[in-house]
Amino acid sequence: MKLLHVTDLHGVKWKYERILRIAEYHKVSIVVNCGDMLPKEDPFGQGQFIREYLDDYFAHLERKGIFYLCYLGNDDLQIFDERFEETCRKYTLIINLAQRKCTIGGYEFIGMNLVVDYPFRLKDRCRKDTKDYLFQRQFGKGLLSTNEGWQELDDWFGYAETLPSIADELEKLEQPEDITKTIYVIHMPPYSLGLDKCRNGEEVGSKAVYDFLLKKQPLLSLHGHIHESPNVTNIWWAWLGSTICVQPGQYDNRLTCVIIDMSSMTLERIVE
Repeated sequence: MKLLHVTDLHGVKWKYERILRIAEYHKVSIVVNCGDMLPKEDPFGQGQFIREYLDDYFAHLERKGIFYLCYLGNDDLQIFDERFEETCRKYTLIINLAQRKCTIGGYEFIGMNLVVDYPFRLKDRCRKDTKDYLFQRQFGKGLLSTNEGWQELDDWFGYAETLPSIADELEKLEQPEDITKTIYVIHMPPYSLGLDKCRNGEEVGSKAVYDFLLKKQPLLSLHGHIHESPNVTNIWWAWLGSTICVQPGQYDNRLTCVIIDMSSMTLERIVE
């Protein structure tokens, strides 16, 4: 069985189309899209992208018999979660994996799409990393999406204190039956493995994700979020104990994805 891992497409249609071609060429059984699926430039138009593009795209995958595991990411507005869920449910092979588990071909996939607080304003899916997390200096007040527009948060720090941390959210996930055949799909990369480095050299991954994976030791973990990290560090996969952590990265003007052959556990990064 082959798996294709892609992330951070941000509504770029030509990238979506190339993923279809690559998946068919490599005879991929499962595509895993690790979040940030919708256009970023017009966030309140993301619902239209789901209705007018993703619906047909999912139908094509269904006709081809390709499973598509996916969820919305931190740049995808939370107000469109219900529309996204309804669209996924129209198809038997399209699975919204956010905070859920599914089993395909004997492998358990468990998803989590929340991220560690960052300095940018959109906070729909942001959390403290751990109980003792120190907030970053912020670029303006926090924002939450609503059907009436943006809700500005006068005290984002105080609001975030009322939410479960990333560590809490990870512990709430459904437990796998066989950890040796489990694949975690977590938008946020773990800290300090070379999968989380920004252009300025700052490591912004999650300590909670690192600790969780080190404790659980699944077969694989799939990540995204920090587009440039593989180009900064030249690292797009890393060992964490016996777990292989994969972060393909993403370019603005090129497509990046990773093909994983589950029978041989070989990885190939494709850039085109």
